Amino acid sequence: MHQSLEILNHLKDNGSITPLEALNRYGCMRLGARIFDLRSKGYPIKTEILKSNKKYAIYKLMEGEL
Repeated sequence: MHQSLEILNHLKDNGSITPLEALNRYGCMRLGARIFDLRSKGYPIKTEILKSNKKYAIYKLMEGEL
């Protein structure tokens, strides 16, 4: 639960997080699983898929719905 709390605080402070940010800042290799945990607790988190050289997800905390 420690990583989930760190990720939630990151989302609250920054609005979004990517898997690379989660790995580099919090050592989280399974960001999707932590997002699932947070959603199951009722946090409104939206997933966007971005394409650069590769496809990756960015997770955003939906404002005003906490």
